Amino acid sequence: MEILYQGILKNDSGTEETFTVRELTLEDLDGILEVQNIIISSLTDRNALQPLTEEEYRHILQGNGIMAGAFIDDRLIAFRALLVPMVDEDHLGRDIGLGEEELAQVIYQEISNVIPKYRGNKLQQTLAILLMQELSKQEHQYRYVCCTVAPFNIPSLKDKFAQGLEIAALKEKYGGMLRYVFVKDLSMPGDRDWNEVLTIPMEDTVSQQEAISGGYRGFDMAEESGVWQVLYGK
Repeated sequence: MEILYQGILKNDSGTEETFTVRELTLEDLDGILEVQNIIISSLTDRNALQPLTEEEYRHILQGNGIMAGAFIDDRLIAFRALLVPMVDEDHLGRDIGLGEEELAQVIYQEISNVIPKYRGNKLQQTLAILLMQELSKQEHQYRYVCCTVAPFNIPSLKDKFAQGLEIAALKEKYGGMLRYVFVKDLSMPGDRDWNEVLTIPMEDTVSQQEAISGGYRGFDMAEESGVWQVLYGK
């Protein structure tokens, strides 16, 4: 299997280790589930992560997306996925106002997991870059990258903003759990200039939803005096 990337990271004891990244296959399914179980057991808030089932991982690995994994020796320590979604009533494109004819142009940036021992090495961002590079090598119809993140899942929110994704909705998903819906239009240039900017506390759901309804997009976040603020622009 082709190595997509090789680098050095530090574990939680400060020791440097060499890791490699490659595309994942069905043969990696047990390792994927093991990493996910480690993540779930480490969470203080189980609502911060919407885990995938074994069947959902199989669906991706059987040609309905791309998965990349980081390995130390032969052990999977992190992974990330792009998913070609079903066009159904829960499609994220509907949440951000896309028309029916545009939904087939959406690919999801799906679950991203890093074993706690190896956090702090920007593995999420590395895997995201590599996945988008792999996608760019393929002939595809995708214009929009979408995903969801729970409010106050700070590492995942930072990851999305670092990639240039924007908050386009804030609503209940997955049986009533509040989620930001992010989007990136791959046809657009990089950073945008914002004529108007609002700074809203992350805990203020109503004000954020009102800003989004008014045409604002969430494009960054900052911590001020211990309070996380979301920056909205239009």
